[in-house]
Amino acid sequence: MQLKDVMTHEVECISPEAFLKEAGEKMRALDVGALPVCSNDRLVGMITDRDIACRAVAGGMDPREARVRDCMTDQLIYCFEDEDVSEAARIMEERQIRRLPILNRSKRLVGIVSLGDLATRVRSYELSGEVLERVSEPALQHV
Repeated sequence: MQLKDVMTHEVECISPEAFLKEAGEKMRALDVGALPVCSNDRLVGMITDRDIACRAVAGGMDPREARVRDCMTDQLIYCFEDEDVSEAARIMEERQIRRLPILNRSKRLVGIVSLGDLATRVRSYELSGEVLERVSEPALQHV
């Protein structure tokens, strides 16, 4: 099964120049915990509610003044829409991420796949259970 068959298609983005307050308000309005960050129709990163809380607010940034670019994750991790669901599952497990942007072959954002999408749309309890288990494992601590 290809990712285009299970992903959420209509994805809202936010600009890296937007204020963190705006990102939080958009997440609340959409009832989501993450937003792709796009500039000129290109994916440049992701921002999560955790990024805002832990990187920005706990770090002393004012959400009314700090920009999305100040605390977003700019390491791009994604899959292409014509790739198999198992590839997204592998990446999500390996990177311990719950949401994965999906691009077309022109590298334009066309969707997002979440753990929930895998659990409800793939119909493979083994696959979705394994991904959930691996994503939920505690991260390795560097001592």
